[in-house]
Amino acid sequence: MARRLATGLDKNAGSAGNVRMGPSQIRSLPVIGDREIAGLSDVLIDCVEGGASVSFMHPLTRAKAEAFWRGVAAGVARGERVVLVAEEETGAMLGTVTVILKQPENQPHRAEIAKMLVHRRARRRGVGAALLAAAEKSAFAAGKTLLVLDTVSGSDGDRLYARQGWRRCGEIPDYALWPDGRFCAATIFFKFPRA
Repeated sequence: MARRLATGLDKNAGSAGNVRMGPSQIRSLPVIGDREIAGLSDVLIDCVEGGASVSFMHPLTRAKAEAFWRGVAAGVARGERVVLVAEEETGAMLGTVTVILKQPENQPHRAEIAKMLVHRRARRRGVGAALLAAAEKSAFAAGKTLLVLDTVSGSDGDRLYARQGWRRCGEIPDYALWPDGRFCAATIFFKFPRA
């Protein structure tokens, strides 16, 4: 059974007096089966279609997305990764983040945050912040004392990480490609997680 993590983001005041809902739950996936592969693939495909630079080019086929998540699932089964998902009460996935625990032997204290993905229908609702907080707690619980990540410079993710106390190390030009083939710069961040 998946482990639930508190989000602390049940309701946030939105613009124009609307109430914006955060995810109903963030949970860790200790086992990733076909249902989870399908939901994770939906989120990944949506992000690539929306122009996110997350290691894949457009168009991203369902077969390629599912193959990627099956590889991640194998890493989860070996204890090398933690995959967290944000879900609605219906079980529909809103977003995901991966904590890569397995590092070279001279870096056992470090983890990497990867594949922070939020479906376009769920953006601006606190999902990314809730996933990031849960990822930090998960890494700390695994004994990690340093977290690192990279993100597209000037992106929503760039601003989110800065707001959540991550420290910028610098920017690398032409680091990766947008899904349409143009170059994009990446900003490298780090953080010392706390309980």
